[in-house]
Amino acid sequence: MSKAAEIDIVSVSKVYGSTTAVHSISLKIPSGSYCCFLGPSGCGKTSTLRMIAGHESISSGDVRLGNIVVTDLPPAKRGTAMMFQSYALFPHLDLIDNVAFSLKMKGVEKEERRAKALEMLKLMQMEPYATRRPAQLSGGQQQRVALARALITDPEALLLDEPLSALDPFLKIRMRAELKKLQKSLGITFVHVTHSQEEAMALADIIVIMNDGRIEQAAHPREVFERPATAFVARFMGDHNVLTGRVVESGDGKVTLEVPEGQTFTVAGPDQEPGAPIDIGVRTDRVRLAAASDKTLGFNGVVSNVEYRGASVKITVIGAGSDDFTVIATDADYFEKPVSVGDAVSLSWGLEDAVLLGRIAA
Repeated sequence: MSKAAEIDIVSVSKVYGSTTAVHSISLKIPSGSYCCFLGPSGCGKTSTLRMIAGHESISSGDVRLGNIVVTDLPPAKRGTAMMFQSYALFPHLDLIDNVAFSLKMKGVEKEERRAKALEMLKLMQMEPYATRRPAQLSGGQQQRVALARALITDPEALLLDEPLSALDPFLKIRMRAELKKLQKSLGITFVHVTHSQEEAMALADIIVIMNDGRIEQAAHPREVFERPATAFVARFMGDHNVLTGRVVESGDGKVTLEVPEGQTFTVAGPDQEPGAPIDIGVRTDRVRLAAASDKTLGFNGVVSNVEYRGASVKITVIGAGSDDFTVIATDADYFEKPVSVGDAVSLSWGLEDAVLLGRIAA
């Protein structure tokens, strides 16, 4: 296998007519890492992946692979390989010829390319099916063949566009483990586009969260989970509630905000301009169904929904300017003191369970 390459995206934009799909993003993806682009539909993640691959032209900026600027190179000359969402296998060819196809295009001798294809199918545990056609395979097996075909060119980076979206939930989890293992054993850079938070958290060394053509945060999964950079990240990852208000006081490493309903909340953070708009995130699993004390913060609200999830119960509360403030309680805590829709409840959390969220300039 060839060496892994660092991918350097430098002020890259993508414009379609009067629409800007990607707004001048810059990002370094370390060599040999597993990077997941995550975000809602239409956020620019697939356009970015296709610009790295060369399947989409770059409107402005550059993409470097290692120390080579690949901006104007065709896909086959970039040292990347792309696996498409649809797998795009040839129905009339057996698996060996499907996998060997790109080597055939490069003029590699039949004997040599078939031997290499068999080697790749062996890596994917698909060797026993080598003479079958794609229609005779399950979705998971087709995916392995598509991976083998992408990897046969010895790429420095493998680009994956929603590779697990067509699989059923159990197979998704199994294939996640396979992808992670494969990336570790090959040691090449994987760049994977997904809209599943769970998938990105499970796979990535670095998660890049995009929204409206911009990068909201690029960090290790734990940092994204513990310290979301913006209100969008906090909401999208689903593990923090967001309270929005204005700064009423700051100093000594603390900031106090007031929400439109009049309640005030404090968060650790640097001084802020009085009156400035501000967002704070509060960990959903750290909120307690208990009144605030002099050591905690909180508010009173009304329960709007209760979802039993087995080991935990998700309780949604309206209050403090939020119509979906979420509490994740353990099943034991909840059933010891259950609440129902329409109940008035007191919520509280510790200062350390809240984080000051940044804002991205549009």
